[in-house]
Amino acid sequence: MTDTIKKGDKVKVAYTGKLEDGNVFDSSEGKEPLCFEVGASQVIPGFDNAIEGMKKDEEKTFTLSVEEAYGPVKEELVQEFPKDKLPAKPEPKEGMMLIMQAPTGQQIPAKIVEVKGDIVKIDINHPLAGKALTFEIKVVGVNEPEDKKEDKKAEKEDKKEDDESCKPDDCSSCCGCN
Repeated sequence: MTDTIKKGDKVKVAYTGKLEDGNVFDSSEGKEPLCFEVGASQVIPGFDNAIEGMKKDEEKTFTLSVEEAYGPVKEELVQEFPKDKLPAKPEPKEGMMLIMQAPTGQQIPAKIVEVKGDIVKIDINHPLAGKALTFEIKVVGVNEPEDKKEDKKAEKEDKKEDDESCKPDDCSSCCGCN
């Protein structure tokens, strides 16, 4: 297969993401590769764009600017809340992470950046907002034939019978069940 990856292709990518200081913030090592459809806005724009034109088994290292990744830190997403609007336990502390719920029902991670008396300042920017990100990637799958997907689905069904915790219908990160 020598075709280059284009919008609409379904890909599997092994990756390691690093910050400018070299610290790893995420990796697929020891996990399933990242599966997504190119151009479908399922990953950050710069990552999506970097995959186009690659081929299966190709490796690449690239750095995304703040704008190509999670965007700049938005000051309007740092807000103050009365302390009594948060759960009493555990006691809110600077650096603590919370999960807030948007009106749409979406869960949003939030970080407590300051606690001053009865006021708690919370930042709901993405934790990687304002950061340039470097990725080391390898394309490990492109538009794999449906029969492979069916084999994986059968494997998962077999596993489900043996393992109560495996629920194929709940898998969201595996390309094999779709």
